[in-house]
Amino acid sequence: MAQVEADARAVEAASVSFVEAARLAALQEMRRDHRVWVLGEDVARGGLFGQYGGFLDEFGPDRICSTPISESTIMGAGLGAALVGTRPIIEMRIFDFAMCAMDELVNQIAKIRYMFGGQAKPAVVVRMPFGIWRNSAAQHSQMLEAWFAHLPGVIVATPSTPQDEAGLLVSAIRCDDPVIMFEPKLLFTDKAPVADPIEPIPFGEASHLRHGNHLTIVTWSSMVPRCREAAEELQAKGVEADLIDLRTIWPWDRFAVCNSVARTRRLLVVHEAVSAAGFGAEIVAHVTETLGPGALRAVRRLGAPRVPVPFSPAIESEITISRDRIVQVALDVAGKAAA
Repeated sequence: MAQVEADARAVEAASVSFVEAARLAALQEMRRDHRVWVLGEDVARGGLFGQYGGFLDEFGPDRICSTPISESTIMGAGLGAALVGTRPIIEMRIFDFAMCAMDELVNQIAKIRYMFGGQAKPAVVVRMPFGIWRNSAAQHSQMLEAWFAHLPGVIVATPSTPQDEAGLLVSAIRCDDPVIMFEPKLLFTDKAPVADPIEPIPFGEASHLRHGNHLTIVTWSSMVPRCREAAEELQAKGVEADLIDLRTIWPWDRFAVCNSVARTRRLLVVHEAVSAAGFGAEIVAHVTETLGPGALRAVRRLGAPRVPVPFSPAIESEITISRDRIVQVALDVAGKAAA
């Protein structure tokens, strides 16, 4: 306990990593509410990325429960515990493993509040580290957040900074509905100051990162830093981009996106996931339906090709969305020729 408290004080005024920001958010909420607890593989040992480091010493095995390697058991146990009044944090270690627990997540957790007429309260948080990360290959690199935005009954959070990870995780833990946290492994070492105490960030409220008049760029999660870099390069080329980080893709901030596109009349959606049937298509469709096709001068989506993520570093780089690719497509959308 003393070590955990010392760690928290030490980072209070300093920049912390994405992983540490999440650790502090979970720590804060577990101290605030005795009903919050954690279950998953290796969580008592601190978790795969150290996201629960020191928790066992402070909270004990009743609230930090390492489980067998059985994702369906973990997911189902979390739901059962939520239905009797606790607030479990379900740790999936790597998103791809959640495929073993799809019935519990899709048919049970997402549906049970509706099917019981609102009497059941599936207050679970499912943490899913996801995305491309150091040549982890096809079964450890997937980006399927659009699947879950398509699923009625769940909230889908896609943070891109330590501050947003911490604030959204606090909101998720306090929420009475199931929340899926898609945590980008690629950004786990990124650092930024995180306030103490950590305030909750509302779901469905985008972050407006830059203001510009030439085009609107909408993105989330691991693509946010690259879009920031691209926007800076675009500025040097005389193109001012309006840059929006959605932070949650369900609910998502339709108002912010439509307001921006109504002004710029040019839209580029950038995501790490496969373009085909990705969430970018939902954004483009909604904007077109809301503003009317005549309101738009140019629209593009930029995502990965529909192929498994390869192990080969060289081929993985080929399918990864780069800053240069974003700049190239943004110039096209803005109606500017590349230099």
